[in-house]
Amino acid sequence: MARHKKVQALPTREQLLAFIQENPHAVSRREITRAFGVAPADRRALTALIHELTDDGLIARGGKRRIAGQDAGVAALPEVTVVEVTGTDEDGEAIARPAEWRVEGPPPTIRLIRERDGRSAGTGDRVLARLRRRTDGSYDAQTIRRLPPRPREALGVYRNGRVQPTNKRIKVEYSVYESDAAGAQDGELVMVAPFEAVNRARIVKRLGNADAPGAISLIAIHENGIPHTFPGPALAEAGGAKPAPMGAREDLRAIPLVTIDDEDARDFDDAVWAEPDTDATNPGGFHLIVAIADVAWYVRSGSPLDREAQQRGNSVYFPDRVVPMLPEALSNDLCSLRPNEDRACLAVHMWIDADGKKLRHRFLRGMMRSAARLTYRQVEESRSLYPQLYGAYEALRRARHVRGTLDLDLPERRIVMDDKGRIARIFPRPRYDSHRLIEEFMILANVAAAEALEARQAPVMYRVHDEPSREKLEALHAFLVGLGYALAKGQVLRASVFDRILARAAETPHARVVNEMILRSQAQAIYDPENIGHFGLALRRYCHFTSPIRRYADLLVHRALITAFDFGDGGLAGDADPERFTVLARHVSMSERRAAVAERDTADRLVAAYLAQSVGAVFEGRVQGVTRFGLFVHLDDTGADGLLPISTLGAERFRLDEARHTLIGERSRTIYALGDPISVRLAEANPVTGGLLFTLAERARPIEKPIRRQPLKPSRTRHKSRKTRKR
Repeated sequence: MARHKKVQALPTREQLLAFIQENPHAVSRREITRAFGVAPADRRALTALIHELTDDGLIARGGKRRIAGQDAGVAALPEVTVVEVTGTDEDGEAIARPAEWRVEGPPPTIRLIRERDGRSAGTGDRVLARLRRRTDGSYDAQTIRRLPPRPREALGVYRNGRVQPTNKRIKVEYSVYESDAAGAQDGELVMVAPFEAVNRARIVKRLGNADAPGAISLIAIHENGIPHTFPGPALAEAGGAKPAPMGAREDLRAIPLVTIDDEDARDFDDAVWAEPDTDATNPGGFHLIVAIADVAWYVRSGSPLDREAQQRGNSVYFPDRVVPMLPEALSNDLCSLRPNEDRACLAVHMWIDADGKKLRHRFLRGMMRSAARLTYRQVEESRSLYPQLYGAYEALRRARHVRGTLDLDLPERRIVMDDKGRIARIFPRPRYDSHRLIEEFMILANVAAAEALEARQAPVMYRVHDEPSREKLEALHAFLVGLGYALAKGQVLRASVFDRILARAAETPHARVVNEMILRSQAQAIYDPENIGHFGLALRRYCHFTSPIRRYADLLVHRALITAFDFGDGGLAGDADPERFTVLARHVSMSERRAAVAERDTADRLVAAYLAQSVGAVFEGRVQGVTRFGLFVHLDDTGADGLLPISTLGAERFRLDEARHTLIGERSRTIYALGDPISVRLAEANPVTGGLLFTLAERARPIEKPIRRQPLKPSRTRHKSRKTRKR
């Protein structure tokens, strides 16, 4: 074997390939370790590097290693290799080059064959491809799969010369040499730049102690690329804003509009009022007003404030902080409908009949004064004080029932923090009729805004929700059949079809998982200037008008209304260009998804941090998912989800019955089924990734429905051997 200069460290990708080329006979990991003097702490990373080169086709599995160009000087590539798209030829077909090329001279030309669906990889994409050499020395490449781009930066926690990524999708830890550590201390949250070839990285930013208050939401902010620092010009513009003048606004200050929000709400941008309709031709009908903060007065199109609000797309809400779309000088002051203070607003009068059908509406630009800042709980506990609001709500609820909307029941968890930034408690967020009241008032105002803009042929940033795809419906049908529910095929698909299934499942152990699976089957609601209606709400036209403090799409709707009704300054200006409207729709849809991911991941990490002090404790929950590798369990008290690995269920083998969503013990015939109550012991809680691991509790209090133990008829199909099943 050729001797290699020991580097007393993990070799780079290039060094390892060069070593294998110098030693063309079979090379073991032990020989590589000895040749480079790899330290024991880096041997897992070495194995990962070898696997990476194997997956990229640069090392054959077992026996002789092959790398590009080693065949007697001929530029021959492995049959399967990773290529990077560099551009297109004169016919528009993708041209690529090998991801690794260590031979003198230019690499051969590789032409990517279009995929079956007609798609083609774009410039910069990495593709694992199967190559076929042509007589002219070039290659045709058939895509096996597209590879994710290598992360340019990653967030993680630094300990003992290694960084554990916070993103659970990154399966490796990065080793960091002292010279690349930038002085970081153990337990610090750091941003690292991974080296291209190996699982090594250098620290490029230190973000403070990972255990400090606010660190968990900071992880989500950095991990998702959420803008969180306002530039100077935007802050200066917000700080210099003055209250909007009365001018030609309509005076609504004598009307006792009220805001109704959660106890922990940070901004108040909508107010409501209702009275019985005095028109004798509308017996039992109501007159409603929904007033919304006039954000467009302060945030003008093209201004520094507008550019920053557009980039953010929406506010992001964490239990310990808010990343607002607008600076606090606006979001918590001039654009917040505080009680007993004059505030500029955009409002809509609406008249409905006794069955909740909207008869007409009228938009205005006004000045209001909130009579009270109420909470959902206050209104619910004193509903007799608000007969007009609840009377209008009952009418709107009847209209909703007639339409047949999709009403999922998935309780949210509320995480309460103490004054030191630690979790004080976690509990299900209550769901009152007062929540539904505000929801129905806002939906009606949103519909009125879409109709008003359509009537004036003005641009509308619709909120659209498509029907579920055929593939998702088929998957849902297979799932529901296994639980004894039917999703009839061939019928006209309406939201009410799903609602009937939800009603049947409501009082069963499967209630939560049926709600979740129906939610997963739905299309993503997005913003779009082209209207396809809103499937879930069973509405033909719908937009978002009611939260311009925290959603840029709503601000665009306000500007369109101001322009369409000639209400004065603050209109759409250049935003109305159709092409620009489409770009804005895609951006705000993306920023909404980004915020949802960040909020969910933060909640998971906070719950894991909260439960870390309870490792070893027993919790009650339900089986929420059944897979070949174990059970997903949802805890009753905290709403946390974690994995119960199949290896912890006992010494016997378990097989998956996909149709019935069960794991079945082949010896004991013990059945673990979807929806079963189960007692688990917390084995691991990882605040960095938000992951929880459970084991089956050996001793637990009696549960409402014991795990079923019953003999099963043997399968008529012949079992394959373990060796065959592994393939």
